[in-house]
Amino acid sequence: MDPTFPLARKPRLGYNTAQVEEFLQRARRAYDGAALPDDEPLTSEQIRLTAFAMQKRGYSTDHVDAALARLEDAFAAQERQVAARLHGDEAWLREARMTAQVVSNRLARPEGERFERMNPLVLGYSVREVDRFTERLTRYFRDGWPISVEDVRSVVFKTQRGGYREAQVDLVLDAVVDVMLAVR
Repeated sequence: MDPTFPLARKPRLGYNTAQVEEFLQRARRAYDGAALPDDEPLTSEQIRLTAFAMQKRGYSTDHVDAALARLEDAFAAQERQVAARLHGDEAWLREARMTAQVVSNRLARPEGERFERMNPLVLGYSVREVDRFTERLTRYFRDGWPISVEDVRSVVFKTQRGGYREAQVDLVLDAVVDVMLAVR
């Protein structure tokens, strides 16, 4: 049987093939409305937060990550359709606007103070790099400047001692993705 994704080339590790296959089966069932009784509900946010163990000769991380991004988009579109049917498009967009306002307020803070800082002996995200990226996000929210969901999903920051708390930055980036998917 052919693998679902290309395998990682030596000496690189790839994603655990069994975990990926199991997740994809669960996602397919959830999307089709045929979830098994013991399947956990699956949302676009959970797809974004999914992680797999690494293994030799596992699936190519680039290929799986790209598939997960497409899967997240499909689930987000489905979630929007369901919410629009239940509550109307205006309620869905109102929720997206509220989230966008919370994110915009965070991004409007002064440079170097947008997120909680780590202890000077502990690594966090580079303050300069995060602030530079948040300027792009500010222009997106304020002026409609182009930035893609993929730009936000794939951004990588260097680390520095005393940098921004990673979990807090990641949470805001997740909220940005949520807003971008909601207004597509």
